[in-house]
Amino acid sequence: MGAAGTRKKVQRRFKLRGFTLKVDALEEVVSFLSRFPDAEDDALDLLIDEIDKESLKSSILDKEAVRRVVSLLLEAEAAVDPASAAVSSRSALRVIDAFVVPRFQYDPIKKVFYERTGQLPIHGEAGDKADLYRDRHQLLLQRLSRDKYFSRSSFDFEMSEAESCEITPVQSLIGCAGRRWIMGVISQLEEGQFFLEDPTAAVPIDLSNAKITSGFFVENTIIVAEGELLSNGIFQVNTCGFPPLEEREASLSLLMGLDFFGGGVLSTEETLRLSGLEKKAVNDMFVVLSDVWLDNEETMEKLAVVLDGYDSVEIVPSLFILMGNFCSRPCNLSYNAFSNLSYCRAQFKKLGEIIEARSRLKEHSRFLFIPGPDDAGPSKVLPRCALPKYLTEELQKHIPNAIFSSNPCRIKFYTQEIVFFRQDLLYRMRRSCLIPPSTEETSDPFEHLVATITHQSHLCPLPLTVQPIIWNYDHCLRLYPTPHTIVLGDRSEQKAFKYTGITCFNPGSFSNDNTFAAYRPCTREVELSALES
Repeated sequence: MGAAGTRKKVQRRFKLRGFTLKVDALEEVVSFLSRFPDAEDDALDLLIDEIDKESLKSSILDKEAVRRVVSLLLEAEAAVDPASAAVSSRSALRVIDAFVVPRFQYDPIKKVFYERTGQLPIHGEAGDKADLYRDRHQLLLQRLSRDKYFSRSSFDFEMSEAESCEITPVQSLIGCAGRRWIMGVISQLEEGQFFLEDPTAAVPIDLSNAKITSGFFVENTIIVAEGELLSNGIFQVNTCGFPPLEEREASLSLLMGLDFFGGGVLSTEETLRLSGLEKKAVNDMFVVLSDVWLDNEETMEKLAVVLDGYDSVEIVPSLFILMGNFCSRPCNLSYNAFSNLSYCRAQFKKLGEIIEARSRLKEHSRFLFIPGPDDAGPSKVLPRCALPKYLTEELQKHIPNAIFSSNPCRIKFYTQEIVFFRQDLLYRMRRSCLIPPSTEETSDPFEHLVATITHQSHLCPLPLTVQPIIWNYDHCLRLYPTPHTIVLGDRSEQKAFKYTGITCFNPGSFSNDNTFAAYRPCTREVELSALES
């Protein structure tokens, strides 16, 4: 490829990752690539990955910004063999904090998504709370409109009104007789009376005789209900369920390259190349532990046993994910437990020393820490920011490649999208349920939970009074398009369940019942494990 072709390729690759190169920066990149004529693409990928990790003030890159990274790469051993470095699990793995996930809103008039740019305030206004519900509804409604059972062709004159499953706006129910399909969020606008609410209006509903599908029907969930408006103004629900799912590939084909996940947009060629590398990554394994109580001696001893076991295998895991709670007792402002912070800081340091003593794990594995609901932080509202630096800085001295991220947290491994969420969700969903779950398809509570969050395209569709969410960051909990894998850290029994092609699992509570899980991204297989008591 000539010099002009190389420049075009470089500009295109950087643009796909959200960067713009100034002329002098472009020349610096081309000069770097000229050192590796036989591995130009791999060297370019490695350079972009490293630049992406930098703390940059602007997406417009100048010569100095590029030169700084180039210098580090040329000094590093990885740059000697860029072909092997670029395909290593380190460069293939990207951790995405919830607070950097882009926010998209749906325009029902133009029928397109657009990105909301600019700073999102943590303390929103009343309109932001309304937007939260409106955005959830519009997201599912646009998905539902493409379902063959709920979309009616303009030229389909043979379908009778009784056979039509078209969604009727709640406002249009008045004066309509016969069976109707409506879609809305379940809300309690009056004491003891539930309503189905959409952007047009709200109608009281009667769910007492409704036939339901799998899942937990709680206040705040969006449902599709079939029934009839009675003379007393109440909508009698005969059958109801969650909006049907849409295959991931179908969603992606309609989003025209929009990056909902936050891992960057890839070209078709790049996606194919990374897919091939992902399939070859047979040795990569993620070990997931939840409820790792660092203030509990027994837990620390069990953790040492697990680390010893993986340190002795031929190929060590590429990533350990440790999810909170990291203390056996709540450690936040509401419990006045700041006296425990110094002790907790010391225990993180001890954990760093334990990991450092396993030289193979320190050298070849990475460690990701995700806070739990009772860990130290500003509040229990979601999404939660990463663990405070005060607690983790001593550990970081021992394990420089440790990563501290938000809850929930996202990982992109080559082309694979994985979501991690630590919350005791199953207990809360069961407690908030308005109707006993259907046992027609399954009686397993975890399977009902998975059906709920995937159909709702949301990790936590609980009432905001039960689980507060930062209004302007509700999009961080969305599951649209559906990810490949969802990891739900929960105190309940460990489970693994594949639902409509999505791998979902709960590693269990390590401190309570010695359970954890290993995930192989190459095959998307889950190995549920436990230490012997």
